[in-house]
Amino acid sequence: MSHSLTERSDAELAALALAGQQSAYGELMRRHRDGVFRLARGHAGDATEALDITQETFISAFAALARYDGARPFRLWIARIAINKCHDWARRRAVRRFFTFARPIEEAGVVADAALTPEEAVQSQAELARIHAAIAALPGNLKDVLVLRGIEGISQAEAAQILGVSEKAVETRLYRARNKLAEQLRDGAAGRV
Repeated sequence: MSHSLTERSDAELAALALAGQQSAYGELMRRHRDGVFRLARGHAGDATEALDITQETFISAFAALARYDGARPFRLWIARIAINKCHDWARRRAVRRFFTFARPIEEAGVVADAALTPEEAVQSQAELARIHAAIAALPGNLKDVLVLRGIEGISQAEAAQILGVSEKAVETRLYRARNKLAEQLRDGAAGRV
């Protein structure tokens, strides 16, 4: 990895990638994969599924790189693609569930903190799994806002841009998402996604 790539802007990296420089793709992925993974994880509630969604997001993004407008932040552009991939995944899962009549078992691929005792680690994993399952169970429009604003820390204006809605709609959905999540966790409904 050439040191100069790490100092380039995302727009410059995109241009270099389009010009055939493979390492520019690698640098773009290195910069943005964690954010895309967190978005996908927030949607899917499952680390394995989130890895698949992350991979699909980058494959699509790189295939469509010529359409990226270098004047806009790359992370917003790729977040929009990731959200679309999450929606595709949710549709596929709904279809599979319809045909199998099986409820998916949400698995938490959580790496426990090594400083915890085994009992605390199990409890911590179970709690995280419960929260991920509760987020995954939210309706798509509420989940999008909660993941973008709450997990990714994207601004209200940026979230509105990514989702193609007004800032007021983002604010309203975030309020509703937080209330619904609190209600699910309080009722213990997260375990029955």
